Parts: sequence; C-alpha cells; structure tokens
Amino acid sequence: MIVEIFSLCDAATSDSGKLNLLGAFDVINVKQFPAVLAHCSVAVRLRFFASEQGDHHIEVRFIDADGKSILPPAGGSIKVELPQGQRSAAFNLVLNIPGLKIDAAGDYALELRVAGQGVISLPLEVRQQ
Repeated sequence: MIVEIFSLCDAATSDSGKLNLLGAFDVINVKQFPAVLAHCSVAVRLRFFASEQGDHHIEVRFIDADGKSILPPAGGSIKVELPQGQRSAAFNLVLNIPGLKIDAAGDYALELRVAGQGVISLPLEVRQQ
C-alpha cells in the first residue's frame, strides 16, 4: 500500500474516483483560545496492489503533543477487489470536520492508521497571533 495523499485542508470531495482538495495547510493562526475552525477536511488517497486484496480498516486520529485524542477516531473499512489483470487501484477517503475546537496553542498531529498500524503522521502547529 502506498499513501498517495494525506492532507488537512479547507475542503475536499471525492467524485468518480477523483480526489479534490482546497487549501491544504499545516499551521493555524488564531487570535484567542478556545478557537473554533468552522470547517476543515482530511483527504486521503491510498493505492493498494493486487496482493493486498481484502478488507482494510482505515482510521484517522487527531492528537495533541502528548498523544491525547482531540476528536474521536474516524474512518471505516474498505474492501479492495481488483479485476483480473489490474495491478493496483486507488481509494479515496474524505473526512469532514465541522466546528473543530482547539483549546490551546501547540503542536498537534493527524495520524493515519491502516489495520491498527500507524502509517503516516502529519504535524499541525496552532499559533496565537
């Protein structure tokens, strides 16, 4: 499996196999705390190969610097089935997060897990202006 895209962004959609992202970011500047980000999305595009067919549980966690969850983990299961002769296929996942509340400045991360294993982690810095 290859992670082709894993991004925190202003908005994302998946339509007919196309993953659309708007405004990818890794820093949030706020005036005061608690801060509420009206809307953001997590966009994921994973490529699976013929040898990886079957069910795969995908989970995204939003954590603080201590590893504490800021939101409940989100995700689901995908079933990878490829037609005979096809070598790989990409799967998109969009998680919309309305009203993300952040209580303090600091370092945060988005963590992607597949089958319970950490695959990739994205840093997110929250700063007070």
